[in-house]
Amino acid sequence: MTVHAYQRDLVRDEVLRGLSAPRKHLPCRLLYDARGAELFEQICTLEEYYPTRTELALLEEHLPALAAAIGPQARVVEPGSGAGQKTRMLLTALDRPVGYVPIDISREQLEVNARALREEFPGLEVQPICGDYTSPLELPRPTRPGARTVAFFPGSTIGNFEPDEARAFLARLAHLAGRDGMLLLGADANNDRASLERAYDDGQGVTAAFDKNVLAHVNRTHDATFELDAFTHRAVWDASHHRVEMHLVSMRTQTVRVGADVIRFERGEPIVTEHCYKHPREAMAAMLADAGWRALRVDADARGRMHLWLAGC
Repeated sequence: MTVHAYQRDLVRDEVLRGLSAPRKHLPCRLLYDARGAELFEQICTLEEYYPTRTELALLEEHLPALAAAIGPQARVVEPGSGAGQKTRMLLTALDRPVGYVPIDISREQLEVNARALREEFPGLEVQPICGDYTSPLELPRPTRPGARTVAFFPGSTIGNFEPDEARAFLARLAHLAGRDGMLLLGADANNDRASLERAYDDGQGVTAAFDKNVLAHVNRTHDATFELDAFTHRAVWDASHHRVEMHLVSMRTQTVRVGADVIRFERGEPIVTEHCYKHPREAMAAMLADAGWRALRVDADARGRMHLWLAGC
């Protein structure tokens, strides 16, 4: 069996376990295939989706001070690199960065951005890794070592992890960054239900298309028979867990095949496709400390929703 087939079987087993659970769910990383990445970039431009523009404003305001704290000749490692707008802001602000390691599951987007960055930043060693950044990874050996490694994880993506998984992930980043390493992290602390539900269920239906795309992904990669129009998207704020839940709700009683397996849905039964945790400042500080990071500075927007954390090992 090839490595690719083995990994495909592992994902299939994970999909079937999730759809057979008492509370059906799918791995949220399956949202981010090539089409999902494209739709998410559209979401980031929506008026309702405040996290992106708020974080961009924070970076614009505070990057000079953050870059000074990071120092010259840094190597930047970015899990979930995406389209790279914030990456370019950071690399431009840094003093003579020596390398950049983007990690993303979307090979096409990864390769396009890697080529563009090599052209935009001559002399910057760009070493992309196509893979699942939630799994343990080894960084490629640089030809020119930097003064320190900086893990860059913006976008409040840390909120997509369950709390224990988030701690473990942050600890892995500390290991990758190594001695004198740093972390620049974006995290959302918002707890206003109305603004959150608008952000995750926009009026134009882009988030709904993004959410339903996970079913198209499973259809394509695992011989499934989901009818996308038989499910509707909803966003639910769960105040007790400080998270937004994204659901795909079955609009009728139906059965869906995934390969040779048959999954039954009742009318109104949801598939949970993503949890988006919103971490209060105190909780985020504790999580970083548990993972081996020491907070060096925190910058927040005027409403106290989005935070930029700079931490050191």
